Amino acid sequence: MSNSAKSSGPLIVSFGEMLIDFVPDVAGVSLAESVAFIKAPGGAPANVACAIAKLGGINSAFIGKVGDDEFGRMLVDMLKKNGVNSDGVCFDKQARTALAFVTLKKDGEREFMFYRNPSADMLLKDSEINMNFIKQAKIFHYGSISLISKPCKSAHMAAMKAAKEAGVLLSYDPNLRLPLWPSAEAARNGIMSIWNQADFIKVSDDEVAFLTQKDPEKEDVVLSLWNDKFMLLVVTEGPKGCRYFTKNFKGKVSGFQVKTIDTTGAGDAFVGALLHSVAKDANIFNDEKKLKEALLFANACGALSTTRKGAIPSLPDMSEAQKHFKS
Repeated sequence: MSNSAKSSGPLIVSFGEMLIDFVPDVAGVSLAESVAFIKAPGGAPANVACAIAKLGGINSAFIGKVGDDEFGRMLVDMLKKNGVNSDGVCFDKQARTALAFVTLKKDGEREFMFYRNPSADMLLKDSEINMNFIKQAKIFHYGSISLISKPCKSAHMAAMKAAKEAGVLLSYDPNLRLPLWPSAEAARNGIMSIWNQADFIKVSDDEVAFLTQKDPEKEDVVLSLWNDKFMLLVVTEGPKGCRYFTKNFKGKVSGFQVKTIDTTGAGDAFVGALLHSVAKDANIFNDEKKLKEALLFANACGALSTTRKGAIPSLPDMSEAQKHFKS
């Protein structure tokens, strides 16, 4: 672990895609209308790895693949600068690092246009993954984009299997990006194909609507996604906060009102903060007071991240997060 965090604390491994986001320097314009773009590192699992590392006290690592190009090397340097172990990152000499152009609407919400055909992250093989490293983790976190195409899908499934067999907690954030899937039906089927293997899942209200094709406000709709093997199911609702469901209790935690500039990475900031709390004390699944506190802290981190442009550059450190959390 040549560049792991100095902490002797537990390890969280995030798996999946890492790419470059190009964000318009002005909100509310289309990609065609935008005159200039800000280059920002991104990719949900990489964002989560950085969110965890920036909060400190927990070892955070990322496993994935980038192109052996300027952007790929920049992304690995970014992981290192943020205190994330990058030993599990492979470089592909043939394929390029993925790019995404992100349109910011007036309210800070975004639309994506991807350049991946194929990009290096899609070509990760299970033989390139150090499974023993994954087995040392307390939590293994992943999304669904790595399920879209082979060989990455096979690598993803093998990594999940190794983690599960070693007793590592599995964390899943589907992170729906519909333009990357062949069809809506393929996206639904792909996301749900590994749904019941997770220990805890974070899903947005929009994703609940997409997966169920019903009203996410209704509790019975959310509970149609529940599995009795889950420790926790969290439904995020943007600035309104989140709802939580466990075996023994359920409820809602309020969000924070902020001046939103860019929502890119807000869900990842939330997930990173929640996983940070779980890694420190897995008993929060059985203690509603502790869980609500962890979710309130995660809401604070998610809200803070929307006040700046870009995903990783906007992630708060512990002092920023606690200041906002207590305000």
